[in-house]
Amino acid sequence: MKPIGGFFSLELNTGRELHANAIRLNAGRYALEYILKARKYCKVYIPYYICDSVLEPFKRLGISYEFYHINEQLEPAIKLTPKDNEAVLYVNYFGLKNRYADTFCYAYHNTILDQTQAFYSGQGNKYDDRRIKCDTFYSCRKYFGVPDGAYLYTNCLLDEELPQDESFERMTFLTKRVDRSAQEGYADFQANDKVLCGVGLKCMSKLTEAMMQGIDYSAKSNKRIHNFHVLDKALRETNRFKWEMDYGTVPLVYPYYVENGARLRWTLIENQVFCARYWPNVLEWCKANDLEYKLAENLVCIPIDQRYGEEDMNGIISIIKKVF
Repeated sequence: MKPIGGFFSLELNTGRELHANAIRLNAGRYALEYILKARKYCKVYIPYYICDSVLEPFKRLGISYEFYHINEQLEPAIKLTPKDNEAVLYVNYFGLKNRYADTFCYAYHNTILDQTQAFYSGQGNKYDDRRIKCDTFYSCRKYFGVPDGAYLYTNCLLDEELPQDESFERMTFLTKRVDRSAQEGYADFQANDKVLCGVGLKCMSKLTEAMMQGIDYSAKSNKRIHNFHVLDKALRETNRFKWEMDYGTVPLVYPYYVENGARLRWTLIENQVFCARYWPNVLEWCKANDLEYKLAENLVCIPIDQRYGEEDMNGIISIIKKVF
């Protein structure tokens, strides 16, 4: 019999996860590790424009990888030719490449689709012909206030029982932001990133699963879409990327690609608009004239998430207008 009475736990609503049919894991990098172990690939082609955490499972499993460049459409710059025991990984950048992600899954016989920036893309995945040959994984914490968590769709299952992760000790950055400030919680956020590196492949924690079940996914997606359109209407002419949003697209951020974007990023930070940088490690991997290097340097990823409304977006626009 479960314990009855005593002190209360967190008040969490119980509902349905958006990816209720997926395999629940503890982080995006471990979802990738699951795929690599299950498929037994010998080599994977990965884009230069990606977080360096993607390399962790390759190094841990001793699997080789080869980088490829992307073009200005954020798609592979060359036709890749993987062998039968090799795969190609593609990132659905900022959740804005849904249509190409579909094309990608058809283009290569062994494909891995990184949807960590595209939580709403392909929601409720039910293994149609494309998805059966396209292993797909998502991250929870890039879109929502949770400490960890990932979802994986694959029809190749590992023949081993995974331990279940625990997240209660990784909640400090979330609770500190509520009680204090984003600045005071940032060190804890960075510490959480480091801890996740050594956790290993596990099932999603009960805490994260419960938190994900309490999210109003529709309301949060509507906020993101509206905020994106407000920014795009004001900044489209000066943005070197011209974004066309397909039906059902729910972006991660508003990617604003401009000359001297690094200067603008710091101006926004000075005004307490904290723009994530994707990804500083690219500056070490690429040359200064490579597109990926330029994106890592000058692409400003403006927050558009569910915490903010039109007034906040207009405040960001006014700061940018003063710079450009």
